Amino acid sequence: MINKLTAKIKKTEAPIVVGLDPMLSYIPEPVKQKAFAEFGETLEGAGEAIWQFNKAIVDATCDLIPAVKPQIAMYEQFGIPGLIAYKKTIDYCHEKDLVVIADVKRGDIGSTSGAYATAHLGNVAVGSKQYAAFDADFATVNPYLGTDGIKPFVDVCKEEKKGIFILVKTSNPSSGEFQDRLIDGKPLYEQVAEKVAAWGEDAMGDAYSYVGAVVGATYPEMGKALRKVMPKSYILVPGYGAQGGKGADLVHFFNKDGLGAIVNSSRGIIAAYKQEAYQSYGEANFADASRAAVLAMKEDIAKALKQL
Repeated sequence: MINKLTAKIKKTEAPIVVGLDPMLSYIPEPVKQKAFAEFGETLEGAGEAIWQFNKAIVDATCDLIPAVKPQIAMYEQFGIPGLIAYKKTIDYCHEKDLVVIADVKRGDIGSTSGAYATAHLGNVAVGSKQYAAFDADFATVNPYLGTDGIKPFVDVCKEEKKGIFILVKTSNPSSGEFQDRLIDGKPLYEQVAEKVAAWGEDAMGDAYSYVGAVVGATYPEMGKALRKVMPKSYILVPGYGAQGGKGADLVHFFNKDGLGAIVNSSRGIIAAYKQEAYQSYGEANFADASRAAVLAMKEDIAKALKQL
């Protein structure tokens, strides 16, 4: 799957992943009211509103982008109906030939970690049959439990030719409370990056590893250092747009070939119609506003990459 992601980035010339994080407050009133008219103001109604919102955004942007990243918490909060919307979204994105990065941030040990990997990336045995439960292409993973938590994911990735993105340096303001701590004179995030590179050595695609990293756009200098530590790992870069990251901050996350990183924007794209720059589209054309936001992001990143 890392080969497919790389190929689609080359084809679209857009190292962009759209974060499908559909808070109900992002969903235009007409979409919500139509869903509530059918299912009531229920969890099922919320799930339907999320699904229709996602579908419209995917339809408007799928020819421009290589990948999407649904954040599972935004679906889990609505219980089983939310997870049904999550699964429908993944399946629909696959129909549109998009790579799906499941932002699940799982991490445990032994059989539990293996079960998480199976749920999101692998196939589960039911009697004599095998089923893909969620069937994402990549998953985000928390490394706090060490190799015991990562190895089951890597094993599934090697078997299924899928991938993971391991949290290395996240974009949130308090990330430094743990991630920046010096251990034997070296920041913890750099030591995690070294492990990412090691874990990925025997799980390689053509040019890049199945084992990637998450490094926030809000820390460009750290990104520069980490790019050198993990030369064969794709970096998933959150924090663009709404969290303050700009195209100019991103150049160091990429290798000299213009590859090696994919940049996420969530509410900056899916809720673009709420921004002043795209208010002229209005609620009814929210998906067109999202498309315009993708095009603007693509131009911003392309301008930055000319510095390579």
